[in-house]
Amino acid sequence: MWGTCAWLLARTSVPSIDTSGLDSRTYFSQHSLDRAASYTRGTELLWFLSTAATLAALVVLARLLPARVRSIGLGRIGSAVIVGMVLIVGLWFVALPFSLADLWWQHHWGLGPFDILAWLSGQWALLGPSAISALATIVLLVGLAGRFRRWWLVATPIVVVIAALFALASGWLLAASSHPLRNQQLAADARRMEQLEHVTGTPVRVQEVSSWTNQANAYTAGFGPSAHVILWDTLLDDRFTRGEKVAVIAHELGHVRSRHIVKGIGWTALVVLPTLWILALATRRRGGVGDPANLPYVILVLSVVGLLTTPAQNVVSRRYEAEADWRSLNATRDPASTRKLFQTFERTSLESPSPSTWDYLFLETHPTLAQRIAMVEQWQKRNGP
Repeated sequence: MWGTCAWLLARTSVPSIDTSGLDSRTYFSQHSLDRAASYTRGTELLWFLSTAATLAALVVLARLLPARVRSIGLGRIGSAVIVGMVLIVGLWFVALPFSLADLWWQHHWGLGPFDILAWLSGQWALLGPSAISALATIVLLVGLAGRFRRWWLVATPIVVVIAALFALASGWLLAASSHPLRNQQLAADARRMEQLEHVTGTPVRVQEVSSWTNQANAYTAGFGPSAHVILWDTLLDDRFTRGEKVAVIAHELGHVRSRHIVKGIGWTALVVLPTLWILALATRRRGGVGDPANLPYVILVLSVVGLLTTPAQNVVSRRYEAEADWRSLNATRDPASTRKLFQTFERTSLESPSPSTWDYLFLETHPTLAQRIAMVEQWQKRNGP
């Protein structure tokens, strides 16, 4: 049953095509490839150090906090709230130096200003809701584990509902921090793409990020009535042609049409139960998840499980991104602009067309630029210019 559901969720509309074997040097200069490789090595190192520091901090907290937690005397839920807040704030501060180092690294390579205040302001919109969601989940797990022996069976549907509500609300929350497209021509293009993608009425909005980055990006938030496409304002400058911008909009609307966020909730439903069961086994000898003193260890176990399953998560993500690329090509029927878009991404984000294997496994949520260009070539062979 689990395997059948996973197979259904992993299915996409992309036909069986070969996206391997493309020589990056055909589309990118050697100088560009060398710059992208140098930049990527730095980001890989920062990710590794940040991950190692987070795990080390959790190990230390798992050793030091339990004795202090048991002396708080605020009861199970009260103690869970206090420990949860300590963990959320503490881990944020542990990751902060690496986040700032990454911001400087982007600045060093000309990808944005080193404006810490502007960057913090941009992160705040995501930090608050994420912290509230994490704290609510912590309190829920502690409360249920203290009440039910097989608490993971009770917690699974509740966690899935929370994930769905958070995904639904995120569309409206992120839309509130953005503004409508002001370019009337591009707005008309967006409406045309909505019709072609059969998602008429999906708002396309713009988020101001140019105060802290020059990199271009776009994403889809929410689902159903809250579905929105959010474009970074850096995508709308003269580095990108009209055709490239339309290709990005069509890609994001492709996510909406394919219901990828809803499918993501489906994956949550599949993985939460085994994850919580593993968590229950790992913490049983320490007194279980119901003891707030074990929360640092709980987060450590979840972090390790998350790290080990990241390659599988990225496989699914890359399949969905490839489907959005394919839908974009079918909607725009403009392979030249789509190909040029991926070449432009290498210049504007220094994205490596062919990253290392471990980078591909752990960090790449999208197909590589080489794979995406190979898809364009395959589409063009099937459909003509």
